[in-house]
Amino acid sequence: MVKGIFVNLPVKNLDSSIAFFKSLGFTFNAQFTDETATCMVMSDTIYAMLLTEAKFKEFTPRNICDTSKDVEVLLAISLESREAVDALVSKAVAAGGKTYSEPKDHGFMYQQAFHDLDGHAWEIFYMDPSFVQPT
Repeated sequence: MVKGIFVNLPVKNLDSSIAFFKSLGFTFNAQFTDETATCMVMSDTIYAMLLTEAKFKEFTPRNICDTSKDVEVLLAISLESREAVDALVSKAVAAGGKTYSEPKDHGFMYQQAFHDLDGHAWEIFYMDPSFVQPT
């Protein structure tokens, strides 16, 4: 069983990315931070490694996606309420991010989306817990 996840994202300017995500309320683990990378703490088991493009290229033989034209992944994160979704997206836009779709209300789920400074696509949503059936 999976114990956690570390999502690795290439960034053009590490300091700018750290400032952007700090403004959204995220913290960073100094133990895994240097001039080429940082570990953004998203929860007790979810982390995003922000890596300079040069550092990122050490882990893959493939080209880094041009996020101005293509999407490499949709990073979907759930929050505790619709208000929290709106607040986080508002902070992202104020910090230089850009929304790329209108908010969507599906009744049981509410979502908004933004691109961060490097064009990574973040889908922020709230899902009514009573809607999810036990498996």
